[in-house]
Amino acid sequence: MEVSALLFCQGCAPWQGILLTASLLTCWHLSTTSQVTIELMPPQVVEGEDVLFLVHNLPENVTTFVWFKGRKNMKRGIALYTVASDLLVHSDRETLYSNGSLMIHNITQKDREYYTLRTFNKRSETVSTTSTFLHVNVFLWNCGRLVTSSQPIIESLPHIVPEGHHVALHVHKIPENIQGFIWFKGMTVFRHLEIVRYKMSSKSSVFGPAYSGRETLNSDGALLIENVTQTDAGLYTLRVLGTDMKSEEAHVEIRVEKPSFQCCNPITSSKFMVEAVPRYAAKGESVLLLVHNLPKELISFTWYNSMYRVSAFQIVNYHVIWNITTWGNEYRERGMVYANGSLLLQDVTEEDSRMYTLETLNVNYTVERAHVQFYVTSK
Repeated sequence: MEVSALLFCQGCAPWQGILLTASLLTCWHLSTTSQVTIELMPPQVVEGEDVLFLVHNLPENVTTFVWFKGRKNMKRGIALYTVASDLLVHSDRETLYSNGSLMIHNITQKDREYYTLRTFNKRSETVSTTSTFLHVNVFLWNCGRLVTSSQPIIESLPHIVPEGHHVALHVHKIPENIQGFIWFKGMTVFRHLEIVRYKMSSKSSVFGPAYSGRETLNSDGALLIENVTQTDAGLYTLRVLGTDMKSEEAHVEIRVEKPSFQCCNPITSSKFMVEAVPRYAAKGESVLLLVHNLPKELISFTWYNSMYRVSAFQIVNYHVIWNITTWGNEYRERGMVYANGSLLLQDVTEEDSRMYTLETLNVNYTVERAHVQFYVTSK
């Protein structure tokens, strides 16, 4: 991914003097502008996904900006842009935007690193230096195969829970011969996000750092959360540990109804969300993933049949500006996508029972996600 040989080797480019002078000036002019910030989109990245380093408040007097790996060594450069000549340099894995933002495609563990954006003015003086760390989560594979709907499925009951009420996360298709399971708050399995784990051998529960005192774990894997609040809303992950040392994961989303909506329909709120119609379908029926409050001024939106934003799970991509629709092979014959973001899946099977993700990208390169799940039963 690094293009330092092109960006920084002496005599390789006509604008080398800019960078050489800038590097020398940096030695005594390492000023940082607190207003320049970098936002990772999405905040949690999984292997195989794309990540956008979204830059906010780029200074107006910037004539050149450089992205490099690490925090100090500009010889590890990966992208450069000069305003005056509109010169743009990066490798095939990156997309660099004129607002300073950087997109890296198909992330791997080798990309786990600090990334730095350094900007310069027309005198080749450093205007700002901003760094951020990219953590790459391991993508879940089992024996070389992608996780499929044969894995555990979690059902939230009720689907939308009023604030102050209880919600139960029921587990279906739990594997046999397991040694235990662990619940996490969020879509990643970090230790600090662990709520509770259950050991089959001792039939005992051990609470983790994310335990609030309101969770109860049953021996069948079901998790009960009492007196839910808005802080309980979001994604949850169940990891099932097998006796063969393999693990399975499943995800579910808890939607918490604000008090102001308890007398009316929560779907009519202004929040970007997706509703499955119907939520419970018979084999062979159609299911509409109905989008509410699709974000405005979109460049594109993409549907995935997973929590993970990787190409293997892509159903369809719609480029709003160019009016181009690109389907994955599996759904080309039985899917229909609408301009409002909604997706119709026809002739569904039990294999379609899973979590779905809709991701949008607007003209400001802001990424938003909404999740939905439905269940298919045999007739």
